[in-house]
Amino acid sequence: MQARARREMIGILGLLTALAPLAIDMYLPAVVGMAEVFHSDVAHVQWTLSSFLLGFAFGQMLYGPAADRWGRKRPLYVGLTVFVISSVGCALAPSLEMLTALRFFQAVGACAGGVIGRAMVRDCFELREAPRVFASLMLVMGIAPMLAPLMGTALLKVAEWHGIFWALTGAGLLAFVLSGLRLPETHRMEARKALGFGDVFLGYGQLLRDRFFMAHALAGGVGMAGMFTYISASPAVFMRNHGIPQEHFSWFFGLNALGLVLAAQINGRLLYGRAPRTILVRAQVAQSLAGVVMLVNAMTGFGGLLGIAAPLFVFIACQGFIMPSSSALAMAPQGARAGMASALLGTLQFSCGAMASYLVGLWQKSNTTDVPMPVVMLGCAVSGVVIYRALCPRHEQDT
Repeated sequence: MQARARREMIGILGLLTALAPLAIDMYLPAVVGMAEVFHSDVAHVQWTLSSFLLGFAFGQMLYGPAADRWGRKRPLYVGLTVFVISSVGCALAPSLEMLTALRFFQAVGACAGGVIGRAMVRDCFELREAPRVFASLMLVMGIAPMLAPLMGTALLKVAEWHGIFWALTGAGLLAFVLSGLRLPETHRMEARKALGFGDVFLGYGQLLRDRFFMAHALAGGVGMAGMFTYISASPAVFMRNHGIPQEHFSWFFGLNALGLVLAAQINGRLLYGRAPRTILVRAQVAQSLAGVVMLVNAMTGFGGLLGIAAPLFVFIACQGFIMPSSSALAMAPQGARAGMASALLGTLQFSCGAMASYLVGLWQKSNTTDVPMPVVMLGCAVSGVVIYRALCPRHEQDT
């Protein structure tokens, strides 16, 4: 693939995978205000995030078999259409309950980009190159969580929270147009095959029994759960508990996203001399240690805000090493079932994220200290280490 075509493809795939981070992060500065508008509390508004993550996890199971059967682009068009229509519905939602339901369907549409993007990377790039492509995608999609809260804050100055969802509608339309005009179909016609329900269940069953796939999918999944714990819990921790103004919270959130992006790029360079598994294992250990420091500081109050913010930065940055390596390793052996593998990979990741987000939101209703966030995040990090060691074959761990 020529360099220009490669950059263009990565850019469009980055936009597609960025739709979910935009939909997740852009409305975070409005969470406290939305609770007042809907006469509710922050924890209930946070459940709109849990609903989104649940929809994102569920929807991916649909797009995987469709992408293997009908190619990559047609299912992508369906997903983008659902995203645009649901975003319009969110902008017009008259109640928090309706918004929560529509966020589920918005996520079902948004997840098409992630599933099909990973499958396209598998179609076009070999194992040694794929982690670097995933790292490049993380750079592109990392810009979304970095800019999204700032964009949301800017929109709130000229419009109410509805304007955020109108902006997401526009992003979905742009992705649709660019995909139609510039994105190639990467799934060869001869590789496609009809899939009945039995074939789909059989394919997913084989993946679930594949220890190598599950070790790397869950390693990324529990890491993702830790990150979504932070996304869900941070407005209450920093704006409510520490009194950070709405506009300053956006900059703080962007700084953590920048750490994630920089780590992903360092990861891409490290891959020239080190095995992806080595990087993955070391990043998991570093993330667990950062979680321990964050929890101790939250329980003792040592260091105040900085005592939480500094290890949190390290924790999130570690995802820049964990996600590209775990995704590339999970996808590398999948071949003709890359669509289903990508779907199950994303489903596992965002199911973990949805559960962690719901758990920390529920806990924060009864505990208004900083402790719930680092406890759940540390639990996710340690689970990643344990799961990888338990599932991945020993000879694979040491290579």
